[in-house]
Amino acid sequence: MNPQYIGEFMGTLVLVLLGNGTVANAVLKKTLGSGSGWIVIVSGYGLGVVMGVFTALAFGSPGAHINPAVTLAVAVKSGDFSNFFPFLIAQILGGLVGAILVWLHFMPHWKETPDAGGKLACFSTGPAIKNTVANFISEVLGTMVLVIGIIAIVHAAPAAGVVPLLIGLLVWAIGSGMGGTTGFAINPARDLGPRIAHAILPIPGKGSSDFAYGLAVPVAGGLVGGALAGLFLKLMGL
Repeated sequence: MNPQYIGEFMGTLVLVLLGNGTVANAVLKKTLGSGSGWIVIVSGYGLGVVMGVFTALAFGSPGAHINPAVTLAVAVKSGDFSNFFPFLIAQILGGLVGAILVWLHFMPHWKETPDAGGKLACFSTGPAIKNTVANFISEVLGTMVLVIGIIAIVHAAPAAGVVPLLIGLLVWAIGSGMGGTTGFAINPARDLGPRIAHAILPIPGKGSSDFAYGLAVPVAGGLVGGALAGLFLKLMGL
């Protein structure tokens, strides 16, 4: 198997395990981090991205996209779509397995948590105010900022090993500044893989997995944001 696919799978797995694990630690009842709130969540997700990127690099993916929106942006910018679908599959599978590991790690706490929406939040994103058009725009804008920010970081050519740290800070900033509307998926695989896990896992009192929202906003919005960012970067010559 192409080592890039393994790298994308492993990097996305680590991203979801640490990022969604942070959400679970803050949301589920009777964890030591229960109720710790939004600052902890955006911090944990930013650091989860750092370790996801480092893991993808270590396992053979030099681009370390761990995000179909980034892969699509690179494809639009370069005109080469050959890696898009293989990366997409690897990233979604990585998100799925990472979410299953979150479920295993917090096994006793699902039963202790009565809120079905909180349980879904440990897997996938949801809006503060459900408005499909507004939520879609939020995901498009957040994803565009992510992709353009990543290219800007790489373009600055920082010292080796610093890029993943800066990308993690970028995700932290997006979550802090733009994440309160939809939970800032800004990554279709990070939402869809865990949403599938939520649907298939035996979680007591879990409620709906809400695929209608998931496909319309974090998946479609993320892909549109990635495509628009790639087109913008191509037009700007970056």
